[in-house]
Amino acid sequence: MRLPVQPILFGLRLIPEAVHAQVVAHALNRLLRGQTIERRLPELEGKRIDIEISDAPCTLRLRVAGSQIHACTKKGSACDVRIRGSLADYWKLATRTEDPDTLFFARRLSLEGDTETALYIKNLLDALEFDWQTHAISMLGPRAGLAMTGLIRNFAASGTVASRKPR
Repeated sequence: MRLPVQPILFGLRLIPEAVHAQVVAHALNRLLRGQTIERRLPELEGKRIDIEISDAPCTLRLRVAGSQIHACTKKGSACDVRIRGSLADYWKLATRTEDPDTLFFARRLSLEGDTETALYIKNLLDALEFDWQTHAISMLGPRAGLAMTGLIRNFAASGTVASRKPR
Protein backbone atom coordinates (compact mmCIF):
# COMPACT_ATOMS: atom_id res chain seq x y z
CA MET A 1 0.00 0.00 0.00
CA ARG A 2 1.40 3.35 -1.05
CA LEU A 3 1.13 6.31 1.33
CA PRO A 4 -0.07 9.64 -0.12
CA VAL A 5 2.78 11.58 1.49
CA GLN A 6 2.13 15.17 0.34
CA PRO A 7 -1.35 15.67 1.88
CA ILE A 8 -0.18 14.14 5.16
CA LEU A 9 2.95 16.31 5.24
CA PHE A 10 0.77 19.38 4.65
CA GLY A 11 -1.43 18.38 7.60
CA LEU A 12 1.62 17.77 9.81
CA ARG A 13 2.87 21.28 9.04
CA LEU A 14 -0.52 22.92 9.51
CA ILE A 15 -1.84 21.28 12.70
CA PRO A 16 0.03 21.82 16.00
CA GLU A 17 2.43 19.05 17.08
CA ALA A 18 0.62 18.60 20.41
CA VAL A 19 -2.54 17.56 18.53
CA HIS A 20 -0.60 15.04 16.46
CA ALA A 21 1.04 13.64 19.59
CA GLN A 22 -2.40 13.17 21.22
CA VAL A 23 -3.77 11.39 18.14
CA VAL A 24 -0.69 9.16 17.75
CA ALA A 25 -0.66 8.26 21.47
CA HIS A 26 -4.35 7.35 21.37
CA ALA A 27 -3.94 5.32 18.16
CA LEU A 28 -0.89 3.46 19.50
CA ASN A 29 -2.67 2.59 22.74
CA ARG A 30 -5.60 1.20 20.75
CA LEU A 31 -3.41 -0.75 18.33
CA LEU A 32 -1.14 -2.18 21.03
CA ARG A 33 -4.03 -3.43 23.15
CA GLY A 34 -3.66 -7.17 23.70
CA GLN A 35 -0.27 -7.29 21.95
CA THR A 36 2.94 -8.64 23.45
CA ILE A 37 4.55 -5.21 23.15
CA GLU A 38 1.90 -3.75 25.50
CA ARG A 39 3.15 -6.05 28.28
CA ARG A 40 6.74 -4.94 27.63
CA LEU A 41 6.05 -1.19 27.75
CA PRO A 42 6.35 -0.90 31.57
CA GLU A 43 10.11 -1.45 31.10
CA LEU A 44 10.11 2.05 29.59
CA GLU A 45 8.24 3.60 32.54
CA GLY A 46 8.72 7.38 32.64
CA LYS A 47 10.79 7.49 29.44
CA ARG A 48 10.17 10.25 26.94
CA ILE A 49 10.45 9.35 23.29
CA ASP A 50 10.49 11.98 20.56
CA ILE A 51 9.47 10.91 17.08
CA GLU A 52 10.89 13.42 14.64
CA ILE A 53 9.45 13.45 11.14
CA SER A 54 12.28 15.07 9.19
CA ASP A 55 10.35 16.02 6.06
CA ALA A 56 7.43 17.65 7.89
CA PRO A 57 9.23 19.06 10.09
CA CYS A 58 7.32 17.79 13.11
CA THR A 59 8.25 16.22 16.44
CA LEU A 60 5.82 14.02 18.37
CA ARG A 61 6.69 14.03 22.06
CA LEU A 62 5.50 10.89 23.85
CA ARG A 63 6.12 9.37 27.26
CA VAL A 64 5.44 5.92 28.65
CA ALA A 65 3.46 5.41 31.85
CA GLY A 66 2.79 1.78 32.73
CA SER A 67 1.56 0.05 29.59
CA GLN A 68 0.22 3.29 28.09
CA ILE A 69 1.71 5.91 25.80
CA HIS A 70 0.83 9.54 26.49
CA ALA A 71 1.43 12.79 24.65
CA CYS A 72 4.05 14.82 26.47
CA THR A 73 3.20 18.49 26.83
CA LYS A 74 6.61 19.58 28.15
CA LYS A 75 8.21 20.95 25.00
CA GLY A 76 11.43 22.11 26.67
CA SER A 77 12.25 18.95 28.61
CA ALA A 78 14.87 16.58 27.26
CA CYS A 79 13.88 13.29 25.70
CA ASP A 80 15.42 9.94 26.57
CA VAL A 81 15.35 8.74 22.96
CA ARG A 82 14.79 10.47 19.64
CA ILE A 83 13.78 8.53 16.55
CA ARG A 84 14.29 10.52 13.36
CA GLY A 85 13.22 9.71 9.82
CA SER A 86 11.00 10.60 6.89
CA LEU A 87 7.26 9.99 6.89
CA ALA A 88 7.64 7.40 4.12
CA ASP A 89 10.18 5.44 6.18
CA TYR A 90 7.96 5.52 9.28
CA TRP A 91 5.14 4.20 7.07
CA LYS A 92 7.38 1.33 5.89
CA LEU A 93 8.19 0.56 9.52
CA ALA A 94 4.53 0.66 10.59
CA THR A 95 3.29 -1.50 7.71
CA ARG A 96 6.28 -3.86 7.95
CA THR A 97 6.97 -3.43 4.23
CA GLU A 98 10.58 -3.00 5.22
CA ASP A 99 12.50 -4.62 8.06
CA PRO A 100 13.33 -2.28 10.99
CA ASP A 101 16.98 -3.37 10.92
CA THR A 102 17.22 -2.38 7.26
CA LEU A 103 15.75 1.06 7.98
CA PHE A 104 18.09 1.66 10.93
CA PHE A 105 21.27 0.23 9.38
CA ALA A 106 20.71 2.18 6.17
CA ARG A 107 20.32 5.26 8.40
CA ARG A 108 16.91 6.06 6.96
CA LEU A 109 15.68 5.94 10.54
CA SER A 110 18.01 6.95 13.33
CA LEU A 111 17.93 6.42 17.07
CA GLU A 112 19.77 8.70 19.45
CA GLY A 113 19.81 9.27 23.17
CA ASP A 114 20.09 6.83 26.06
CA THR A 115 21.74 3.75 24.54
CA GLU A 116 19.98 1.16 26.70
CA THR A 117 16.54 2.67 26.10
CA ALA A 118 17.19 3.11 22.36
CA LEU A 119 18.29 -0.52 22.04
CA TYR A 120 15.21 -1.70 23.95
CA ILE A 121 12.92 0.30 21.63
CA LYS A 122 14.70 -0.98 18.51
CA ASN A 123 14.33 -4.56 19.75
CA LEU A 124 10.63 -3.96 20.46
CA LEU A 125 10.12 -2.69 16.93
CA ASP A 126 12.12 -5.57 15.49
CA ALA A 127 10.10 -8.19 17.37
CA LEU A 128 6.73 -6.61 16.63
CA GLU A 129 4.33 -9.16 15.21
CA PHE A 130 0.81 -7.84 15.18
CA ASP A 131 -1.70 -10.46 16.30
CA TRP A 132 -5.03 -9.39 14.80
CA GLN A 133 -7.05 -12.05 16.61
CA THR A 134 -5.73 -11.11 20.06
CA HIS A 135 -6.29 -7.44 19.24
CA ALA A 136 -9.88 -8.03 18.09
CA ILE A 137 -10.64 -10.09 21.21
CA SER A 138 -9.18 -7.43 23.52
CA MET A 139 -11.21 -4.70 21.77
CA LEU A 140 -14.50 -6.53 21.13
CA GLY A 141 -14.55 -9.36 23.65
CA PRO A 142 -14.08 -13.10 23.01
CA ARG A 143 -17.23 -13.88 21.02
CA ALA A 144 -17.29 -10.81 18.77
CA GLY A 145 -13.50 -10.78 18.38
CA LEU A 146 -13.35 -14.39 17.25
CA ALA A 147 -16.34 -13.86 14.93
CA MET A 148 -14.70 -10.78 13.40
CA THR A 149 -11.34 -12.48 12.79
CA GLY A 150 -13.15 -15.52 11.36
CA LEU A 151 -15.01 -13.32 8.88
CA ILE A 152 -11.81 -11.55 7.88
CA ARG A 153 -9.95 -14.83 7.50
CA ASN A 154 -12.75 -16.27 5.31
CA PHE A 155 -12.87 -13.10 3.22
CA ALA A 156 -9.09 -13.12 2.73
CA ALA A 157 -9.12 -16.84 1.86
CA SER A 158 -11.70 -16.31 -0.86
CA GLY A 159 -9.20 -14.12 -2.67
CA THR A 160 -11.83 -12.37 -4.69
CA VAL A 161 -14.44 -9.76 -4.23
CA ALA A 162 -17.64 -10.01 -6.19
CA SER A 163 -17.69 -7.24 -8.74
CA ARG A 164 -20.62 -5.78 -10.61
CA LYS A 165 -20.47 -5.77 -14.36
CA PRO A 166 -20.98 -2.35 -15.90
CA ARG A 167 -24.21 -1.90 -17.81
